[in-house]
Amino acid sequence: MFADLDWQDPAPSQTLSTAKATLPPGELPPEVAAALWRGNELGSSVTQVVSTGWAELDKELPGGGWPCHAITEVLQPQPSIAEWRLLMPALKAIVAANKMVVIVGPAKHPHLPGLRRMGLDERNLVWIQADTPAQRLWVTEQLVKSNACGALIAWLPQARQEQIRRLQICSQICDGPVFLCRPAAAQHEASAAPLRVELRLDLDWALRLHVLKRRGPVHEGALRLPSIPGGLESIITPRLAQPSVLISSRQERQAIPDVVGGTASRQPLPRRIAAH
Repeated sequence: MFADLDWQDPAPSQTLSTAKATLPPGELPPEVAAALWRGNELGSSVTQVVSTGWAELDKELPGGGWPCHAITEVLQPQPSIAEWRLLMPALKAIVAANKMVVIVGPAKHPHLPGLRRMGLDERNLVWIQADTPAQRLWVTEQLVKSNACGALIAWLPQARQEQIRRLQICSQICDGPVFLCRPAAAQHEASAAPLRVELRLDLDWALRLHVLKRRGPVHEGALRLPSIPGGLESIITPRLAQPSVLISSRQERQAIPDVVGGTASRQPLPRRIAAH
């Protein structure tokens, strides 16, 4: 015995086909297009970001800032030299929102008067001194899991690849940016961090930054970020603000030829000793 079935509502596949038919050819639904990333384009962040405070750097980062729910590696030849100057604009905004900045195992003791002059109030700063690599790693992981920091900076020079991967997985529930300061030699190692930058000092107090890894095409060249160390802006003279100009002008004077065609002699004149 057979009976005819009469469906009142269209099948789900038919409804989906009808919805797709309303889109122009080659165009994806908005929710799909937002989650799609092409390797030759700079990715758009699907999570929250914090502005770096450097307009030229924001343009090179997915989403336009330091990512939250992820870790960022800051690599440099020597620790505690320039990372404070790089991160301070973002940290100032975090402190202004009455959030805490937590640092774990810095290579050198933070200079609180200098940080205060740069805009970081010690009342919004928590310093955890962990001596061994295992302690620093454990404290960092617990802080990331607790999601209790407006920003977290940890110095982990001996961290291994699997440990970085674990921190990246844990950071997906962390609402603030997490920065791992590591040596420049670590750039040759694989890392699960979605963002890695190499930081060096440049001429005239500037910072030289190279984006080693990001969600997007390879970053060519380096960014030059003008930055004078905290406390010097109010006392440094315009000439000393650009020491490279003074050095180049001195070298040009030394290269001026003399009357016989050679370079001008800059040797000091012999001193005359008075006879007694």
